[in-house]
Amino acid sequence: MAVNTSNAYGKISITDLAIAKVASHTAMECYGIVEMVSRRLTDSLFELFNKESGSKGIKVTTSGNRIYIDVYVVIKYGVSINAVAESLKEAIKYKVEKFTGMIVNTVNVNVIGVKL
Repeated sequence: MAVNTSNAYGKISITDLAIAKVASHTAMECYGIVEMVSRRLTDSLFELFNKESGSKGIKVTTSGNRIYIDVYVVIKYGVSINAVAESLKEAIKYKVEKFTGMIVNTVNVNVIGVKL
């Protein structure tokens, strides 16, 4: 699916993959995030064969002009999980809204593990 909007210059369509890449890049810039992980084994196999996906650990769902993002991460040992998760939510929300011009309704952070 894609998010669509119109302005004075015409119609703009942004794919879920583009939104996922922005969210993934933003997540890897956040302090305390070690890596992005797939949520299911089938996703891991798909990403193994599809080298250009670039959206590992991100699930984007769009409904109208609202965006819902699920993030699956491994966090660095010794940091506050709550602080890192809140920081990640705010960073992804800000960057995706700035990129798309749309409203990010929710960002769900799923901590899959902790790594040294």
